[in-house]
Amino acid sequence: MKKGFTLIELMTAVSIFAIVMVISMGSIIGIFDANRKSRALKAVMGNLNLTIESMSKEMRFGRNYHCGSSGQPTSPQNCPSGDTSVSFLSSEDEQITYRLSGQSIEKKTGTGDYIAVTAPEIAVDSLDFFTLGAGAGDAVQPKVLMKIKAHAGSNRGRTDMTLQTLVSQRVPDL
Repeated sequence: MKKGFTLIELMTAVSIFAIVMVISMGSIIGIFDANRKSRALKAVMGNLNLTIESMSKEMRFGRNYHCGSSGQPTSPQNCPSGDTSVSFLSSEDEQITYRLSGQSIEKKTGTGDYIAVTAPEIAVDSLDFFTLGAGAGDAVQPKVLMKIKAHAGSNRGRTDMTLQTLVSQRVPDL
């Protein structure tokens, strides 16, 4: 009968244990990365959904859509090629402007200052507004198409998102 392990048996057991541990640690690190990416995706989606929902509600009840910074912001202006800012009159006849500034979306109400409406951990890569039917005398119901590209996180934990929505003016344009 044997009373102990030989050196080769002991080294074989330690080697197998080390290989199993390396593979296990790789799996655990992969799970942590997936969790981090999932949380980043949830943050991006939640904040961007709230931002788009807020902008859509105000635009839906607004009028006199004006895309871009040229001309008089209270006069309707079509913008089929897109721009990074849009202005319109709210249902309370107050001018509201949304724009891309750096990597965040900002809102200005009336003569107030611009305030960020996206969270700081979200970087907006592009924001485009397309206005159609805003011009006087056309037979097209005014509408605004919004397209947002954003991301959260960096390197391997980066989550990219593209959202797009079309908002039509609620009051008929007769």
